[in-house]
Amino acid sequence: MKAGFWTVPEGEDTPLSLLPIGRDEESGSRHTGTGALTFLATSDAATLIARCPGVARLLPAIAEALDRQTANAPGILFDLGQALGAEELRLMDELLGEGEVAATVALPDGVVAHVQESVFAGLWRVRFTDADNRLVADYAEVSAVPQAVRRAAAMTTPSFAIGTPPAGAMNVLPVLTEIAGRAASHVEGAANHVISLSLLPMSPDDLVFLAETLGTGPVRLVSRGYGTCAVQATAVRNVWSVQFFNVADAILLDTIEVGDVPTVVIAAEEDFRDAAVRLREIEEAYFK
Repeated sequence: MKAGFWTVPEGEDTPLSLLPIGRDEESGSRHTGTGALTFLATSDAATLIARCPGVARLLPAIAEALDRQTANAPGILFDLGQALGAEELRLMDELLGEGEVAATVALPDGVVAHVQESVFAGLWRVRFTDADNRLVADYAEVSAVPQAVRRAAAMTTPSFAIGTPPAGAMNVLPVLTEIAGRAASHVEGAANHVISLSLLPMSPDDLVFLAETLGTGPVRLVSRGYGTCAVQATAVRNVWSVQFFNVADAILLDTIEVGDVPTVVIAAEEDFRDAAVRLREIEEAYFK
């Protein structure tokens, strides 16, 4: 799908942010779990830890939340902005690091949620900025995917009209008809339906018309695990563009996924348990 601007569904009282979204916005350095452990082992970290009792108090609560969380349960939130001071937030930055998945989420009234998975899968850092790009909230969240992602995706329009395709179109009409039917009949929790555009004879005119018809939604996620995967909500509820890229930034697989948030960016239940064990090991080694 082409990058672009999400348009407000007809009749929507509170508009979401109109957020230009491109593939490079989540680029930048990534702090790995190894980097976090390297920092914690330094004398500077030991001094900082001694001045940050709030972090030491918070870690057992986060580990306990990871122990009890399930894949479909609402997120468990920890308000870092209220609980921690400036130095403690710096220490939490170092401890959480940056995992494989990042997201940008447009919310009502110009609010944007900046989401970063930590090095502990299932534990996310979610920062909210207002229309003037001022930080208004800072949370750690234990969830399969942050609630801001689900809520923004649910604000999209439930249906769409299929217009007249251009003269060069080949297969876009049956693809759009399939998407419309699957989106309308999807039940939350059911398996997602995947349409591989890469395996269909689709002309450039088909792809342009498909992108224009579905529109661009308020959620974009990028996973940088084994290669890069870009997940973009369309302006149609339950419809996602999911694209896989190689190291040369060429598309390997271009798909439309109809259903809940695609599993490629979702933390699995076993991730919570593994993260709890690792977090407790760090707590025991450096915070007691």
